[in-house]
Amino acid sequence: MAKRAGKRKAKAGKRVAPRQSDLETLKRQRTFADSVTRLADPLCTAEGMELVHVEYQREPGGLTLRLYLDKPGGVTLDDCVDISRQLDDMLDVHTQDAPPYRLEVSSPGLDRPVGKLKDFIRFKGHRAKIRIAGAVNGRKNFTGVLAGVVDQMIQIQVDNETVNLNINDITRARLINYNGER
Repeated sequence: MAKRAGKRKAKAGKRVAPRQSDLETLKRQRTFADSVTRLADPLCTAEGMELVHVEYQREPGGLTLRLYLDKPGGVTLDDCVDISRQLDDMLDVHTQDAPPYRLEVSSPGLDRPVGKLKDFIRFKGHRAKIRIAGAVNGRKNFTGVLAGVVDQMIQIQVDNETVNLNINDITRARLINYNGER
């Protein structure tokens, strides 16, 4: 049986660090996403919207830069198109050294992304899926109820146990079946 690349098993109760190449890729993606956030956040605020989350990741069709927007009453297609056009021009000027990517702008939807510390506090009590780099107790994926935030640690209730996850280790977090509350 062939060994699959990129998979590392953790012994029970042990934390496994991600491979160095995975960390470097994650760091580059986060750095670019942070740059885009610094450009897009004031733009969205000026247009009366909240920049919920920015994702930059490799997908089957290539690299995708995805922004999620929200506002009271929800965002419209016209809102997304307007932000996309304005941001596209800004990105052309400020990110000339970035590899080619596809820009997508949309509403958060039912599986709303959660990434900011204030969002983890805001959505306490909601069900969420969280993926982390590395592993805690042999796991990278956690599904449960957001239980709170202590310092930079996100608390999630999983199978009657509270698990603490460092916000900096989170690679993806989404609410499950979010219906627009809070």
